[in-house]
Amino acid sequence: MLNLDTHILVHALQGTLKARERRLLAEDHWSVSAIVLWELAKLAQLKRVSVDLFSPSFTLALSRIHIWPVNLKLCQQVISLDFKSDPADEIIAATSIVFHVPLVTRDKAILKSKLVPFAK
Repeated sequence: MLNLDTHILVHALQGTLKARERRLLAEDHWSVSAIVLWELAKLAQLKRVSVDLFSPSFTLALSRIHIWPVNLKLCQQVISLDFKSDPADEIIAATSIVFHVPLVTRDKAILKSKLVPFAK
């Protein structure tokens, strides 16, 4: 299983993944942190992404993706991260650590981490 950050999920839904990302995602099941759903809603509300949260196709796509909860253990892990970023990105990275699921991201700050497991 792979943990997708918000922008990777958006690219996947819009069909704009890079070749390497497309290969990775084709070979495994997808998951996201619950915070990704909030980020998608905010990005759509601000018209920064064109995702219709109410469309049947979005609902169907999301029903196939495992959603990791935000819990106390995950919040404790955020404090121990070896990089600083916005809170949502830190929760996404901590999700990969706590649930032992490789992260797919393009985020340069997260990619510098020695703690976060990344998809290869």
